[in-house]
Amino acid sequence: MPKSTFIPNADPDFLVWYDHLIAKLTPENGVSEADLAALKAANADFHDKTAFAGNATALARQATADKSTSRQAAETLIRAEVRRIKARSNYNHGLGLQLGIEGAEISNDLANASPNLNGIDQTGGIVALSFNKNKSDGINIYCQRENDADWALLARATVSPFTDNRPLLHTGKPELRRYSAVYMLKDKEVGKYSNDLVITCAP
Repeated sequence: MPKSTFIPNADPDFLVWYDHLIAKLTPENGVSEADLAALKAANADFHDKTAFAGNATALARQATADKSTSRQAAETLIRAEVRRIKARSNYNHGLGLQLGIEGAEISNDLANASPNLNGIDQTGGIVALSFNKNKSDGINIYCQRENDADWALLARATVSPFTDNRPLLHTGKPELRRYSAVYMLKDKEVGKYSNDLVITCAP
């Protein structure tokens, strides 16, 4: 038979599961005081190491933000130059292909499309969610927090990025959130839901 484990693989899931376990374990469950103390100490140590890793993540996040800013500046220059090239009378499709400035056609078939949802944790429960609007009127964003049984409609967004600025459920503790989105057209949802976007919100 295939092996299975009751311990979650992902660190955020493991942290939530471990806290729940510690809260429920008592000597009445057959756990000795010494063993319970060891489990609590290991839990506290993992919380500390997770917080330390979160600081390193914050530094990496800043580096990523700087890289994104640099790319946006480069793309602005590129697009301006390409507009000038395409405005010339001797421009043709073959030249565009040679230069690599003729992009693929974007599908307008929203019935089979789904938003490309991305997110950046900005700490404290604030998450910046970016998406491609395509030819829709916007998107409906759904969210499921770590203790929620069901998905809930978070907002209808018409401009990217959208900011989820809800505070953390527990101050000082990381929080796992799952997001998904679907296109809106004339007040109706169309197309397919995006893949789940999992964000760990740092304190």
